Amino acid sequence: MLNALQLSCTGCFQPDASPMSLQSMPLFPLNTVLFPDGHLPLQIFEVRYLDLIRRCLREDTPFGVITLMDGHEVRKPDEAPLFADTGTLARVTECHAPLPTLLKIETRGTQRFRLHRVNQEKNGLWMGDIEILPGDPETPIPEHLEAAAITLEQVVESLTAGGVPGEQIPVHPPYHFDQSGWVANRWCELLPMQKPTRLQLLALDNPLLRLELVNDVLEEQGLV
Repeated sequence: MLNALQLSCTGCFQPDASPMSLQSMPLFPLNTVLFPDGHLPLQIFEVRYLDLIRRCLREDTPFGVITLMDGHEVRKPDEAPLFADTGTLARVTECHAPLPTLLKIETRGTQRFRLHRVNQEKNGLWMGDIEILPGDPETPIPEHLEAAAITLEQVVESLTAGGVPGEQIPVHPPYHFDQSGWVANRWCELLPMQKPTRLQLLALDNPLLRLELVNDVLEEQGLV
């Protein structure tokens, strides 16, 4: 059984023995990157995650979504997955159980975290010692980046006017089209990007810088 992961790729988890205030958090490794206030639907069928989600619902606690840099979402015998070093806590907002062995849940991203140490429990569930990262400060969008917010709002309005059901629109309320971090995060979810690029943007503490970098991509693609 693995007690620590040695990762060599940039932006991946590196074991850290430095003393700091850490908390233990169950991890849900996925091939996606969740951002704060992002919407993430999941179908849960593995026993380790069925138990996790039921516990989160019972105790009203979050779990950590961490990106897989290598490995599979479904458990494979003797596999040593590679985790990113930055993730986002998720809270379950809706849960349906169409079968005793299947849960369909809706989750929302909350706080970013940095992963320091990991270990795997007997049932295969990964636990991480994490450091909670600060949330984005309120940062109004400057005039030269307003097109990013306007275009995002137009996308949502167009999908709504076209009759797309609310649950299928990738940007969910509450909307904050006047905040740099929120607009940047939504574009990070929508734009085609490689996982390392998304993770680098997630790790940025400066929401204005994140939006400026996203705006560069929007300009390159002719979207603003």
